[in-house]
Amino acid sequence: MENEAKLAAGAAVSLGIATAALVVLPYVQVRDVEPPAQLKPYTEAQQRGRQVYIANGCVYCHSQQPRDRNLAPDAERGWGRPSVPADYSYDRPHLLGTMRTGPDLLNIGARQPSADWHLGHLYQPRAYVGESNMPAYPFLFVQRDRARDDDRVVSLPPGAAPAGKVVVATREALDLVEYLLSLDRTYPILPTASAATE
Repeated sequence: MENEAKLAAGAAVSLGIATAALVVLPYVQVRDVEPPAQLKPYTEAQQRGRQVYIANGCVYCHSQQPRDRNLAPDAERGWGRPSVPADYSYDRPHLLGTMRTGPDLLNIGARQPSADWHLGHLYQPRAYVGESNMPAYPFLFVQRDRARDDDRVVSLPPGAAPAGKVVVATREALDLVEYLLSLDRTYPILPTASAATE
């Protein structure tokens, strides 16, 4: 009975230390972080686009957290400055990601500000980036014999468009592109007062 009590006490102490280190301490550090003035809340279209991003598993292959120069060559890759907690003020849930099968997307709206490029890339990635292993998302588009007045026709490189058809973006594709274009965290981040005094 004595060993079971020691085991239970040891497990409780270990769980308490882990909870304090992984939950409580980070919460205390970032609970009062204010969003930067340049960071705007997502629009309705961007929120819908985030849902399309989540539903299609984009977070499984793309991170949204450029790392410090000491941890990875993300700045040399052109992915922007290291991310800070304030960059995610309006993100619920956070889509940090852990895999980098594809490039980091936190600043894709600044690196690639063309909606036409994003639409074409979603329809046929290898027509834009030859070595890409990203899957195509043709179900986010419809093919028509001719475009209607209110259609957003996707301009595709030669050979990528279906013969005799036009490719039209659906609302989901347009919302996803709105979300991707909103990923622009290139505004400057000033050091916190505590970091400046150290």
